Amino acid sequence: MTNLTVRMARWSAGHPWRGIAAWFLFVALCLGIGIAAGGHAATTEDYRIGEAGRAEAMAAEGGLSQQPVEHVLITGTGAAAGAAARDAAARMERLPEVASVSAPVRSRDGSALRVDVTMKGPELQGKDHIEPLHAQTAAVRAAHPGVRVEETGGPSISKGVGELRDDDLARTEVIALPITLVTLLVVFGSFAVAVVPVVLALTSIAAAIGLSMLASHVFPDAGVGASVILLIGMAVGVDYTLFYLKREREERAGSAGRLSARATVEIAAATSGRAVVVSGLAVAVSSATLYLADDVIFSSIATAAIVVTLVAVVSSLTVLPAVLAKLGGWAERRAARRGKAPKAPRTGGGRITRAMLRPTGRHPVATLAVSVLAMLALAAPLLNLDLTDMGRDSHPRQIPAMQVYDRLNAAFPELKATHRIVVKADAGRAPEVTAALRDLAGRAKTDPLLAGTSEMHASPDGRIHVLELAVPHHVSTEEAQRSLDRVRGGYVPATVGKPGMEAAVTGDVARYADYPEHQKSKLPFVIGALLLVTFAMTVWAFRSVVLGLVGVLLNLLSAGASLGVLVVVFQGTWAEGLLGFTSTGSVGSRVPLFLFVILFGLSMDYQVFVISRIREGARHGVPTRQAVLDGVGGSASVVTSAAFVMVTVFASFVFVHIMELKQMGFALAVAVLLDAAVIRIMILPALMLLLGDRCWWPSRAARPAVVGAAEPARQNVG
Repeated sequence: MTNLTVRMARWSAGHPWRGIAAWFLFVALCLGIGIAAGGHAATTEDYRIGEAGRAEAMAAEGGLSQQPVEHVLITGTGAAAGAAARDAAARMERLPEVASVSAPVRSRDGSALRVDVTMKGPELQGKDHIEPLHAQTAAVRAAHPGVRVEETGGPSISKGVGELRDDDLARTEVIALPITLVTLLVVFGSFAVAVVPVVLALTSIAAAIGLSMLASHVFPDAGVGASVILLIGMAVGVDYTLFYLKREREERAGSAGRLSARATVEIAAATSGRAVVVSGLAVAVSSATLYLADDVIFSSIATAAIVVTLVAVVSSLTVLPAVLAKLGGWAERRAARRGKAPKAPRTGGGRITRAMLRPTGRHPVATLAVSVLAMLALAAPLLNLDLTDMGRDSHPRQIPAMQVYDRLNAAFPELKATHRIVVKADAGRAPEVTAALRDLAGRAKTDPLLAGTSEMHASPDGRIHVLELAVPHHVSTEEAQRSLDRVRGGYVPATVGKPGMEAAVTGDVARYADYPEHQKSKLPFVIGALLLVTFAMTVWAFRSVVLGLVGVLLNLLSAGASLGVLVVVFQGTWAEGLLGFTSTGSVGSRVPLFLFVILFGLSMDYQVFVISRIREGARHGVPTRQAVLDGVGGSASVVTSAAFVMVTVFASFVFVHIMELKQMGFALAVAVLLDAAVIRIMILPALMLLLGDRCWWPSRAARPAVVGAAEPARQNVG
């Protein structure tokens, strides 16, 4: 691998303008091909999970799939409200996007009317055709100023969530980019050099978006791909470039002008370039374990993370050496004109790093014990973790459709949720199925957990029947969950649970309940695969079983601590005002799995970089103890800078409104902060100091070895 990275860097540094032009051509081609091919969004079928998914598949077989429904809410009394409702119904019926329109329904207290509008097409596509309906609602509002006319429903809410998410992502860029630039400017002291990581990260993101559109035809995009590409792309794109840049500048300054720009680039390729490849592969392989979750959302996340990470690796190995060669050449000419050699780099880290390393070097046992206990204390709240699906009820009320949704549910509580009992049987048994479902509806009518209203549908061939029961409780409430248990555990077995009848329950509450259970069932397989992958990648990178085990344990510690902090912050209410959210008393069901997988990959960045520096010293004869202290101290500035950039990018997602994105950003920011400040500077060096030469088992890192093309490159005196 080292020889390959050096050969790529050598060609790029030797033909810098060709390398730069080839990169921008590659980005343009990726975008162009992706736009030409178009993206493939996930369909309703892709989201089917558990019993709810099985019921939806049966309903679809009979042409009884749940369709997108909008509600026009007219608040007011008297003739004016009735006239507005009739006008709304008449206008909606004329739209080609509309399948059916209900007669106006008045609320029990008489303060409001509603018109239910069922749209054509699949449930998830309603948001793409909602504008004509909104236009007609606005026309009714203008024609009837004496009453309040509003519209809400699944399509309106989905569209509002998408628009809010896009606005939030734009805001995160505004927050993250300036802070990233300032950080890099402080690190490198040159605006030209500071811009390089940002430009390469942004172009990597652009190329990844194009490639992800192609990949979506194999792994459908669940609407989260762009968010993940931005989140991961900025982090790894800047990090990989930063590792490479820092090493090249160290070698150039350390040679005091004796090495040419091309030679320092080759050394950086042989050392940091290899670390970038290993780190990138680790992130990609770790992300791939998300495919085991058997869920379209996680598949979409995995695809986006893999694509953007690999593109970032390619950029650091191809165009970055070309840019560094040009910048190095300009620096050489400036130094020659001024008659000054480049300033030698400072070794051993800054004052803060030296202060943190001092007790580690003197008292590794105490440092290890205190640090591990502190991390375990942070992880302790994880025992109270409560996972729920962040559904419609958790959406921010900044979305206008959600405000109308609340007013609609207040006037018509029976619309809060629905149970759909789907039964499949031979057509000849249709009368028996119908009678059984009527029996079920009769039992449910007097149930205090249900609204007492029902509606039955049958497929044209008589094989599929659907009974809808209204639930006057939001899906996240205990009452709604108890009603689901009662329907599934009592009513269904007692009525349609007969031989030859296949019955399953779906609906809003069932979807909400089944998704977290599905995630919990898949979590052990994904985590197990993740631990195995992390161990294998570390052993492969450093030829050390001990370091493989250390890497797994430290990543578990970091992930556990960050999840514990997440539970304390988001399951309680004390941080609501500080972080701008309304607590659901739970954590999104996708967050822990996402955090584990992405963190395990990203933490390999620091692990590979730090241990590579330690191993490099050990292989050149430096005692392991000194190699550890020098390696950690020498890499501390770049690790700290990279971590600060990552924390900034992830923390910017804390200010978004979508709850799961907020929780994901917060958890990753905390995890990276703990990983860089505690794991890599205190726990890892303390462990390696205590293990000594045993940490390299079964290899012998202290044995002198040729470091790829680094030594020949150093002889290329410029």
